[in-house]
Amino acid sequence: MRTRIYNFLVNRKPGIRERYHSYHDGATGMQKILSWVYLLWLNFAFYVLHFKWLGNCNSTEIYESKSLSINTPESHIVTHPSIEGLVDKLIQYNVISFDIFDTLIFRPFSEPADLFYIMGEKLGYMDFKRIRMECEGIARKKKFDQSGSYEVNLSEIWDEVEKKTGIPATLGYKLEIETELKFCYPNPYMKQVYDRLVSAGKHIIITSDMYLPKSIMQKLLEKCNYSDYEDLYVSCDYQESKYTGTLYNKVLENAKSKYGEPLSIIHVGDNDNSDFVQAKKAGLDAFHYPNINKNSLLYRTYDISPIIGGAYRGIVNNKLYSGATTMNLYQEYGFIYGGLFIVGYCHFIHEYCHNNKIEKLLFLSRDGEIIKCVYDMLYPNENTEYVLISRKAAAKWSARYMKYDYIRKLVYHKVGAKKSFSQLLKEMELEELTTLLEKDEILTSSNVSVFENFLDANWSKIIEIYSVESNLACSYYKDIIGDAKSAVAIDIGWAGSGFIALKTLFEKEWHIDCSLTGIVAGTNTAFNSEPDMSETFLLNNSLVSYMYSSRDNRDLWKKHNPNSGYNLFFELLTSSSNPSFKGFKLNDEHKVEAKYSQPEPNAEGVKDIWSGIMEFAKEYKKHFGDFSFMFNISGRDAYAPMLLAASNNEKYLKTVYNNFELMESVQ
Repeated sequence: MRTRIYNFLVNRKPGIRERYHSYHDGATGMQKILSWVYLLWLNFAFYVLHFKWLGNCNSTEIYESKSLSINTPESHIVTHPSIEGLVDKLIQYNVISFDIFDTLIFRPFSEPADLFYIMGEKLGYMDFKRIRMECEGIARKKKFDQSGSYEVNLSEIWDEVEKKTGIPATLGYKLEIETELKFCYPNPYMKQVYDRLVSAGKHIIITSDMYLPKSIMQKLLEKCNYSDYEDLYVSCDYQESKYTGTLYNKVLENAKSKYGEPLSIIHVGDNDNSDFVQAKKAGLDAFHYPNINKNSLLYRTYDISPIIGGAYRGIVNNKLYSGATTMNLYQEYGFIYGGLFIVGYCHFIHEYCHNNKIEKLLFLSRDGEIIKCVYDMLYPNENTEYVLISRKAAAKWSARYMKYDYIRKLVYHKVGAKKSFSQLLKEMELEELTTLLEKDEILTSSNVSVFENFLDANWSKIIEIYSVESNLACSYYKDIIGDAKSAVAIDIGWAGSGFIALKTLFEKEWHIDCSLTGIVAGTNTAFNSEPDMSETFLLNNSLVSYMYSSRDNRDLWKKHNPNSGYNLFFELLTSSSNPSFKGFKLNDEHKVEAKYSQPEPNAEGVKDIWSGIMEFAKEYKKHFGDFSFMFNISGRDAYAPMLLAASNNEKYLKTVYNNFELMESVQ
């Protein structure tokens, strides 16, 4: 009967099941009773009030949709006092009490229990996070039955874990402390506040609801460079909690005894109830420091694998909401939506090159510049080169072998641009052919074949003109390749035409004895006019795609729509502040020199985006650099933040893109 009732109330609708278990699992005492009331309400709301959306399971939705902040950069939404302002407020009190986790100390995860994923990997134990949480709930219930208090310590929790799993409690206890010490780091905002209060001679105490005993909490505080506090109150040691307010009674009692009366004391913490409501009820003043993960459900992606997702959200939330720094819209675009993508892409490149014994990594301009910057930071001392190329240059150099691509890019893609035949010849660097034109007219869909026939008639002359620059490019690339026998050409995407052109030239014209493979972030998609353009190269593995192709992550292959600007949104992340490359020439000293087009019109905005990407990469490396498996960021996970950014009819992306001048045409 119990099973039938459970199936009737819980299992019939995935959304009800998900919402119920998210509240019920791990609950004890009154929260457990409230979870049953919540379950009844969910059923009433769905079946009687017809709130049908409650039946939808958020975790299994194919794509998320959220209304992201458009008018205000996200890091400006929660307005903390300046560091000086908070110090001025707190310094008026004799005694200042601080909470620890999510106040003085951060973890690089969006949920505290995400730490157990890392422990599970170390222990080699399946489903460890859930088991560890379940055992903590069992330990708390037992403690309540015995003493009327839910406050347990880590030893009591691990006694239950050992019973359930067979993992020795001494081993698990030690590992959990080591893992906490490894990942905890000081909140940069509160650390400055704390240090200034200490310098001012204020009495500092620390008050925490936690199962780690005082001796371990002291080690955590020491690791994060918090010193000179006078008392440390931990709920598991006192069998009292901030959650119920009783721990504050101990704090006040000891403070009055130690500092005398009248006593002015304030508590600072992130939890609405434990650190604010209960503190004030107990007679302390309180300052609420909003939890850094408070807005996570509003703005972060959850359509992502759980471990990478927890790390990604933690790093982003801690940075945006600590109060130590703010970012502008473009810095946030790089940090929130580009950082994980670039870090994941770099690791994908690194693993490919390691597994295939690649000797040289060529990052193609201009999109490869920021990718190389991050790559060199993550994997220093590898054989990387930033190489000059562009769609136009590649089309010129390889025209002899890839005529169709040349005509398509430099002629057919210009139809509708309101340019004359002579203007096009100048752009194609074929000015000397203008005297051969029978008539000069604007290129249109009706006369494009006339212009193509003109090029056909003069094709041998065109190849002769381009061969001069092709020879210069040959010299440039031979110098870069040196003695390497294998190399990869790395680009953002999409057809991989830059790589194909280089590979053709290496093999057929320049005779560079180096096997070349192409790596792109993403390929052409179902929306492209030539969706199958690179399929043979993908199939024979001479071209490799990170995020998606027609074979991998087909949902992204069908979702990524260049006609809605998706290529440009990614290219904005990898754009460069340097001008576009046009080709090579010999300078007055007869040395090969690059030719460039007009200066980049978006230079400052691009630099802001880059700074956001680099900041995310540095944060990720700092926290997870010793855990190589944390860099196994799948292409689907790397795309997840951008999927969220593209929700709600791409309003956020269009806002970011609005102030930039980007073009998909060949320059």
